[in-house]
Amino acid sequence: MSSPNTSSNLASDVPGGSAPEMEVVVRPEAVRGTLGRGPAWRRRSVAADGMPRATPWTKRVIDVVLVLGSAPFWVPLLALIALAVRLDSRGPALFVQRRFGRGGRVFELLKFRSMHEHADAALAEHLAACPDRSAEWDRHHKLREDPRITRVGRMLRRLSLDELPQVLNVLKGDMSLVGPRPVPVVEREKYGEAFSLYVRVRPGLTGLWQINGRNDLPYERRKTLDKAYVRGRTFRGDMRILFKTFGAVCSRRGAY
Repeated sequence: MSSPNTSSNLASDVPGGSAPEMEVVVRPEAVRGTLGRGPAWRRRSVAADGMPRATPWTKRVIDVVLVLGSAPFWVPLLALIALAVRLDSRGPALFVQRRFGRGGRVFELLKFRSMHEHADAALAEHLAACPDRSAEWDRHHKLREDPRITRVGRMLRRLSLDELPQVLNVLKGDMSLVGPRPVPVVEREKYGEAFSLYVRVRPGLTGLWQINGRNDLPYERRKTLDKAYVRGRTFRGDMRILFKTFGAVCSRRGAY
């Protein structure tokens, strides 16, 4: 459930001070004092440590119903984009990356391939030739002008369509429609103590990171948003995030 004080509460956890441009739609504080009171059905949704229990079956049902119900839209779109990726550059249509899921289980996240083959080598050469870009990479794990990106891949990223295959991850149960951004296995150490909170829930196709600036946000702020979501997740908050995702995609803020 949203609160007018949410943004100010969250800003105190963010290195570097306040973040007035952010509009967070769930409470960042633990929910012991809110969900821990009231009717029995609500108290049963709270664990002994005051955190919401594991993702309820109702959220899983909603995920499956929404994904299957929208299949007439995304199935043809998947086929068209896959064809465009294959025609644009050499390599497969899909890119598979190992990410952490609920309970720390590793799964294979699906995305449309947006980079040329041998992308890692190209990145290493680019950072060596342009030392000023290393700071940007260390801060965001992204580059605004990334030499690895293909022509079609750049368009897909601007429209966030490279993430569309993750609807299949949602159907498989690896992900939810709303949740923390899936953490790559190679970033486990960088995630630090926030990882123990992250693995309490399924990662999401969208979430607080996506509606609050995406790649414009530093990595530490992303971790803070993930912690805020896990600590204060609600059905109403999830619905608000889903609706706000459409605006975030249209604005293209932080999409590169």
